[in-house]
Amino acid sequence: MKKIAQFSLVMFMAFSLTFCSKEKKDSKDILKDDKAEITVDKELSSVTWTAYKTTDKVPVNGTFQEIKVLNANKGATGVEALEDFEFEIPVSSIYSKDTIRDGKLKRFFFAVLENSMQLKGKFQIEDESNGSIAFTMNGLTKDLPFTYQVDKDTINVSATMNLNTWQAQKAVKSINEACLELHTGPDGVSKTWDVVGIAAKIVTSAN
Repeated sequence: MKKIAQFSLVMFMAFSLTFCSKEKKDSKDILKDDKAEITVDKELSSVTWTAYKTTDKVPVNGTFQEIKVLNANKGATGVEALEDFEFEIPVSSIYSKDTIRDGKLKRFFFAVLENSMQLKGKFQIEDESNGSIAFTMNGLTKDLPFTYQVDKDTINVSATMNLNTWQAQKAVKSINEACLELHTGPDGVSKTWDVVGIAAKIVTSAN
């Protein structure tokens, strides 16, 4: 009887250890499965720009229809996924709902720049509302500061680009001359501004 009791005790302990071990493993698996792996969805993300003409600073809006991902991280949040996100935008994908304007921008602005076929950038997050993009244009890589806000699975990015930072004065002059009359306001002055507003809607999704 004593042997039976001892045997039962041993079996109980073995069963308990096995169950606890399995429960612990399952718990880790659950935590692993629940950990979000979020990345940027380039198909749903978009970049828009706003240029300005005349001394009244009349806005001209457009977008880029293609974004190529060079490097994309996964993170527990969308902001973590955006860190070190690296992209390339073909200049040929510029779109402002005006084919004549788009042609002029390609020929008289971007074609004047060095290495004008692509624009490149890499995101860096600084804090809960600020960051910068190491932006490459005209053969130069400079920081483009931005602010951002998170709305569920969307990160709304806003920046103002000073084209002089990328030494694009020659290109600004070129596009102004090509659009001399169109960029002339009621005061008779033709002006193309050297600042461009940038807005990006970065949509993230869990894998």
